[in-house]
This record gives sequence, C-alpha cells and structure tokens, in this order.
Amino acid sequence: MSRPVILTCALTGAGDTTGKSEHVPVTPEQIAADAIAAARAGASVVHIHVRDVETGQGSRDNALYREVVRLVGESDVDPVINLTAGMGGDLFVDPSNPTTHLPGTDLVSGLERLSHVEELRPEMCTIDCGSLNFGEGSQLYVSTPDMLREGAARIRELGVKPEMEIFDTGQLWFANVMVEEGLLAPPPLYQLCMGIPYGAPADTGLLHAMVNLLPEGAEFTSFALGRNQMKWVAQSVLLGGHVRVGLEDNLYLSKGVKATNAQLVERAAGIIGDLGETVATPDQARDILQIERNGGHR
Repeated sequence: MSRPVILTCALTGAGDTTGKSEHVPVTPEQIAADAIAAARAGASVVHIHVRDVETGQGSRDNALYREVVRLVGESDVDPVINLTAGMGGDLFVDPSNPTTHLPGTDLVSGLERLSHVEELRPEMCTIDCGSLNFGEGSQLYVSTPDMLREGAARIRELGVKPEMEIFDTGQLWFANVMVEEGLLAPPPLYQLCMGIPYGAPADTGLLHAMVNLLPEGAEFTSFALGRNQMKWVAQSVLLGGHVRVGLEDNLYLSKGVKATNAQLVERAAGIIGDLGETVATPDQARDILQIERNGGHR
C-alpha cells in the first residue's frame, strides 16, 4: 500500500535571489499566486516568507504576511499554510570589533519573531533550532536555547504546529531535548536542512545518520540546495520521510533552465509517484501532522 508523502513548496525565502531569476516572487500578490499554482500542481504545504516590495529583500512586515494569507485563503485551493518564523535572527559583526553590529543586522527576541504568527495563527510555522555561521563573511544566525524554549512554548500555546528547522547535528540534539521536555505537541516535525554553508553538508550518509537520531513517532522532511534538490526528494522518500522543493532552495529545473515553483512541485510529485508513493492532499497532511484546519492540535 502506498504511503502519502507531504510535499512542501518553499516559495521565495529571504535570500538574495530576486536578481538571479525572474520567477522568484516578491510582492504579496506574486507570492500568493505562486502558492496557489504550487497547490494546484500538488503541493500539500506552502512555506511562506515575504519580501519588501521595493528592495526585494526579506521582511518581517505583518501586513505583507496578512495579505499573502488572505489571497491564498480566498482562492480555490486549501494548502496547509506554513509561515516562517526565522526572520529576525541575522547578526553581522565587525570581525575587528565583534561588539559592533554591521548593516544587515536584524536581531530581535524569539517572541518578537512570532509577531505575525500571534496575529494570523497559521496552521504551521517554523522554528530554527540553533545558531549558525551562515555562509562566508561575518554573518551569524542567532537562536539560543533560551529563545527556543520560550518560542516553542508560545507556539504550542497558540495552537500552531512547529516545523523544527535543523541545520546541523547539534541542532538536532537540542530539538530532541525540546521533545523530551514536552515543549512540542506530538508528533514532532523535523525539517532536515542540508547543504547550507556552514551547516550539515548534503551527504546522503549524514542524512541517514540524522534520521536514525529522530525519536520514535517523529515525522521528518528534508531538502538540499541547488542541483541536489530533486535527489533529496528521492532520498527523503526512501528513508520514510516527506519532501520540500521550491525557489527558496533551488532556481533551476535543469542545467540552464530556470524553474517556477509549480514546475518544481510537478517534478517532485513525479519522483514520489515513481517511487511507489502518493502525494499527500492537504487534509492528509493535516491528519499526518495532527493539526486542525484552522489551527490547533488534535
């Protein structure tokens, strides 16, 4: 019997990709249109960042989230809405004077990162499970154990399902601690994020090892960046997990051919089917993750 696999589409992210592909959505209308197209192509879940409409850079503006959610909600599709709650953790330091914050820093408390989640009460939101040297230069992503425990507890109070973003093995360790402490409603959902410099490398052996560290009863999904994106769809399905694709992680359908979000979803859905499984409907995803249609835990 085939297994329903949750297919998430990460629509736009916050990276500096808008100048690299004309398909990366920026405005609330464009992001919502891509969410709707991805859902029509088979996405069970749409993962939403928003961007400043003037600069194209990532934003924490509640009004932008509100508009995207409204437009998707008024459409003829009903994907699970997963809002990022990772914005507000960026710290750029002067290497010669680390107490000095450089331009680009956007650092707020863990609870302030949940402002739009507090307002909109989506079915899901993310929680980034640790700090990380984020690429070259002097950028850090800051997410401390105290911030995480406080944020996880508040997310549970709000009745929102957290997707724990895991960028390295130490973050997986801490996520398991939060599960042991009862901070998350069952089943815990892990997103194994691979290939982001300098987190966990996109290595299939490492993915297998991380899956083996998950607690009993956990659900997981995984992704890798760029040309590894579709390989990770297959790897994740074969290991019993769910999958994520989208322009947040990869801009290309094939070498030199720029993709749309809907095209990436269609390609991933084909891989899932070729492996003998089915793509979960949004309601099947809700059942698997034990979330209510309008938020709240079962």
